[in-house]
Amino acid sequence: MAKKVLKNRDKMLGLGLTFGILFGIIIDNIGLGMCLGLCIGAGLGSIENNKKEKIKS
Repeated sequence: MAKKVLKNRDKMLGLGLTFGILFGIIIDNIGLGMCLGLCIGAGLGSIENNKKEKIKS
């Protein structure tokens, strides 16, 4: 089986979702925490992706 290489955006989405779930448990609203974590993770992933594209060009 081939090993899957994760992109930086995938890692940031997973990290944001994990922290979002933990935040949701703390505030007793897991759904809201998941949504916030997913949005923050996607934002961080796109920021990192844009920085790498600017460096390459």
